[in-house]
Amino acid sequence: MVTLERPSRLVLWDVDKTLIDIGPVSDEIYREVFESVMGRPLVHVVTRAGRTDPEIAVDTLTRHGIADPGSYLDRVAETLTDAVRTRAAVIRRRGRALPGAEAALEAVAKVPGVVQSVLTGNVRDNAVAKLAMFGLDRYVDFSVGAYGSDNPVRAKLVDIARARATAKYGAVFDDTTTVLGDSPNDIAAARTGGAGIVAIATGLFGTAELEAAMQPAPPGANGVVLTDLTDTAAILRAVLGDTGPVSDRVGP
Repeated sequence: MVTLERPSRLVLWDVDKTLIDIGPVSDEIYREVFESVMGRPLVHVVTRAGRTDPEIAVDTLTRHGIADPGSYLDRVAETLTDAVRTRAAVIRRRGRALPGAEAALEAVAKVPGVVQSVLTGNVRDNAVAKLAMFGLDRYVDFSVGAYGSDNPVRAKLVDIARARATAKYGAVFDDTTTVLGDSPNDIAAARTGGAGIVAIATGLFGTAELEAAMQPAPPGANGVVLTDLTDTAAILRAVLGDTGPVSDRVGP
């Protein structure tokens, strides 16, 4: 992490399918967690893209006819964290940091005044663990991030991250927050939270789907769709809202 003297911009990254991809290991983990908590096989698989872990858990349990699914959330979170920890070697072997992810994180971290963290549906421990497995954790201030373990409603995570960043750095980020993610749910959360959005087609949704999810755009809303993370200069321009050269905005 770069030490900040005058924080002025908050940048919040999604984790899965935006910065990293652990492939089918994710499916295996969710199946294992359900079977461990409920003592029966997982039958109904729900959509997970862009959703928080508590939201996914409640939906899954409801689909299986389980009463009062919210009462299982603490146990699900604990079991999910254990599953990621015990599968760390498998995740490293079968997963990957997405192309350009580390270069993008490093470049954003070097911009003076930027606070860089995450906005993710993962519970906090898993967000930290997953990025650490691929050496990406050093670029992120996890203390000001927002996680599925904070609130099951993704749209509420923007304000949670802002409040944490303000409390730590003494700056207000109401008009200078940018979310980066790979799904329409990331776009919706950013829009609801009044943040800019950089949508990246590295997950299950292509550029056309992400562009459609941008519409209709609220007045003054900032939104960019990129194919991937391999063009670091394009990432910087999108994050900074700058269409010109970025070399003079980046620190050593």
